[in-house]
Amino acid sequence: MITPEPQWITQAKKGNSEAFSRLVEIYQTPVYNLCYRMLGDPYEAEDAAQEAFLRAYHAMRQYDERRSFTTWLLSIAAHYCIDQIRRRRLQLFSLDEAEYLEPPDAAPGPEQSYSINEVQRKVQALLNHLSPQDRAAVVMYYWYDFSYDEIAGALSLTVSAVKSRLHRARLALAQEWTDRETQAQAAERKQNDKAHSPAF
Repeated sequence: MITPEPQWITQAKKGNSEAFSRLVEIYQTPVYNLCYRMLGDPYEAEDAAQEAFLRAYHAMRQYDERRSFTTWLLSIAAHYCIDQIRRRRLQLFSLDEAEYLEPPDAAPGPEQSYSINEVQRKVQALLNHLSPQDRAAVVMYYWYDFSYDEIAGALSLTVSAVKSRLHRARLALAQEWTDRETQAQAAERKQNDKAHSPAF
């Protein structure tokens, strides 16, 4: 079965709002998920996704159909999120505040859901320590399987700069994860020692 998506893209480029609405239906989840990974807040992610689609709608005439529509659209979302993060920092907001926010979840079961959300919170907290461009590169590479070339095009970087950023980000994330796990284990040991120490 041939997907009508290319036809919708062509029609949307001509200003057909109904065709663009069809594209929004197809891409709203990946765009929202990218915004959530970038911003760490479900409400901000929703606003960012809407803004990304609005910008895409106004820029449709400039879209080159030889380029992947997914890459083009997610690039718009990523750039908007990078701007939001930079604005946040300028306003002296702490990115760590996003750590306690849970992503929307279909809730498979209370215990499993808690475990999944714990990991997601940890990952989001780690992402929040990266620079906006590094964070965008990591999200595009690991969550959306973008190639180095696609990331380079999306973020206006060279391929070697993308590889360097991903390598640096991986090391930073690994170090941060190790530090957090060590601290958590130390706190747990301290708690256990307290619990088992004799009372005089």
